[in-house]
Amino acid sequence: MKTQRDTLKDKVFDKPIKEQFSFNEEVANVFDDMLGRSVPYYHDVLKLVTGFSQNFLKDDSIVYDIGCSTGSTLIELIKKSPYKLQTYGIDTSSHMLDKARVKAHAFGVENIEFICDDVFNIEMNNADLIISNYTLQFIRPLLREKLIKKIYDSLCDGQIFIFSEKVISEDKMLNKIYIDEYYNFKKTMGYSEYEISQKREALENVLIPYSMEENIKMVKEAGFKSCDILFKWYNFATFVAKK
Repeated sequence: MKTQRDTLKDKVFDKPIKEQFSFNEEVANVFDDMLGRSVPYYHDVLKLVTGFSQNFLKDDSIVYDIGCSTGSTLIELIKKSPYKLQTYGIDTSSHMLDKARVKAHAFGVENIEFICDDVFNIEMNNADLIISNYTLQFIRPLLREKLIKKIYDSLCDGQIFIFSEKVISEDKMLNKIYIDEYYNFKKTMGYSEYEISQKREALENVLIPYSMEENIKMVKEAGFKSCDILFKWYNFATFVAKK
């Protein structure tokens, strides 16, 4: 059977860039490989998030994945869960969702409703779990805070929001070390120095990371009673916020 790792190799940035990074068809075609080679411990975090989430689920639980891309998280969640879930994958990229539907079908997962729209246009009610992995960092700061409040209002009391983000350190020396270690990680994953520099340029002013402290402050100001770190590797972190 086809696995999530049986994907086209990411060569998007082995040529001169012509525009800022976007989730277009070219990126969607290689996105699973891009994630696995660009996000440290991506597959481990996927297992961690979907496993931890089971503690807050039951039959007919409502789950939203904001910025679901090719659907990996919801597919893994459903495969792992003993419960019958109502799941919704939200993304603004039709190319990503085309891949998500094909992948879900390949895995025999048919109960995900994929929605191509801006999350602000979607009513999310009575959710037990909302996930947003490596998505908030692409949302402009003013809208980011608005989205966190929408997520808070959409969750049932006692339920959770899990999100993963690239983060920066408020300590400049540590931040430089983190960036250097991430650079080394990408080289070990087969990216050339040229590809790394091209992607960095394409992402400038598109991906805007917060520090861990800023992320925690943001969710608490939205009303969440707690926010903990589930995972951290240098400048990548996964958070769980509880309503």
